[in-house]
Amino acid sequence: MKKSLDNKKYLKLQSDKILERVNQFGDKLYIEFGGKMFDDHHATRVLRGFELDSKVKVLATLKKQVEMIIAISADDIQTGKMRQDVGLTYEDDVLRSIDKYEEYGLYVGGVVITMYAGQKLATSFYQKLQNLGIRAYLHYPIMGYPHDIDFILSENGFGKNEYIETTHKIIVVTGPGPGSGKMGTCLSQLYNENVRGIRAGYAKYETFPVWNLPLKHPVNLAYEAATADLFDVNMIDYYHLDAYGQSTVNYNRDLEAFPVLNEIFERIYGESPYKSPTDMGVNMIGFAIVDDEQACIDSKQEIIRRYLDACVYAKQGRFTAEAVEKIVRIMKELNLTVDDRRVVKAAIDRTNSKGVPSVAMEIGHKMVYGKKSDLFTAPAAAIINALKTMAKLPKEMPLLSYSVIEPIRYLRHDMLKRSYRLHVNDVLNALAITATTNEMAKAALSYLPKLRGCQMHSSAMMANDDLDILHKLGIEATMGTYQASKLLKEQ
Repeated sequence: MKKSLDNKKYLKLQSDKILERVNQFGDKLYIEFGGKMFDDHHATRVLRGFELDSKVKVLATLKKQVEMIIAISADDIQTGKMRQDVGLTYEDDVLRSIDKYEEYGLYVGGVVITMYAGQKLATSFYQKLQNLGIRAYLHYPIMGYPHDIDFILSENGFGKNEYIETTHKIIVVTGPGPGSGKMGTCLSQLYNENVRGIRAGYAKYETFPVWNLPLKHPVNLAYEAATADLFDVNMIDYYHLDAYGQSTVNYNRDLEAFPVLNEIFERIYGESPYKSPTDMGVNMIGFAIVDDEQACIDSKQEIIRRYLDACVYAKQGRFTAEAVEKIVRIMKELNLTVDDRRVVKAAIDRTNSKGVPSVAMEIGHKMVYGKKSDLFTAPAAAIINALKTMAKLPKEMPLLSYSVIEPIRYLRHDMLKRSYRLHVNDVLNALAITATTNEMAKAALSYLPKLRGCQMHSSAMMANDDLDILHKLGIEATMGTYQASKLLKEQ
């Protein structure tokens, strides 16, 4: 895959920018980190070269000065909100994040449970954190937030929240997902630090939209497609344009919140350090893009993937028709169709010719296929054929030992009461076992890491088991039938 981002340059620019902002305030800097810290697959697809853990690596370069605070909403704990991409509840993701931050040498100062109003499960999680030796704090709902600033900036507003005792210069506030209360946590700390005579600053780090790319740049439009269900809208930062005569990009929620934030800053600091939402940001990723043409190509592909996913989610009741239509408008704006994703047409054509659901997978410039059979699911067959192709093994040569396959089929059907058909995970297990005695299977297995970033499309719905493993392998898979093409044409 051709890279569009110089990740090494990005890490350097980003850490330098954070240090520059620290020096602007003096004592402490609270940085609200939006987006995903460890698993930002969207960024890796849109800007090839970005690594899944790039954000954490930025912080690791500053680890002697950095302290992590994780915010989680009591309401999200109570409702059992999940991170669908990793299959964890928000509270389990908090515990996972603590472990991962510590692996990078980052100090975790504690967890703050926001919007706490006695929710039973939130209380249990609070006690669990304390039992684990993790410092936990409670922040409460504030009547009139965010508009009643007199009340917010009082002993009964932010003053009622438990003060988070921090010991480092850079305080990064993050959370498992949107609505965790990251901004409220930062503002509460600014107020309470000021009461204690400590001058603390605030900054915001969001990877997308990229403020120094054009509003309608495919990278920014891909972000809109990715957040279609949240109804975020990229906009010109009119505050920045008015203050500096410079056109920059932000999104609607920050623009709507800025007047309130600005007044809070003025009350706390005496004057606001910022003239626009763009001023608050420290994102430098736009300056590390080294191939804009490739970034545009990859972003357009991401938009098509998002559209195909949205069609599936709408069918499952997880997406509204309005969210799907928003992505349709973005596609039409860029003159894109599902046929611009080569594996879609290839999978449908193969389905028509074979008469059974099929998968197409792009290996370099070559198309590899897999079809549903009595033995394999279509994705499992495609993985076998892809590994054979990459290892330059004869297509007709059996890669898996039947002495290994049959016990797995027996286990699936007779013991687990599932179909005989092997899924991707079954195939990989069988291949790993066969590889212990078969050099050809061993050679094929060695190419498994090279499947990361490969494109795949299934003409039919794929099982969750298959989707989960494909995701872990880094294969960029979509699925759906003619309905996706038909819907786009009808809009």
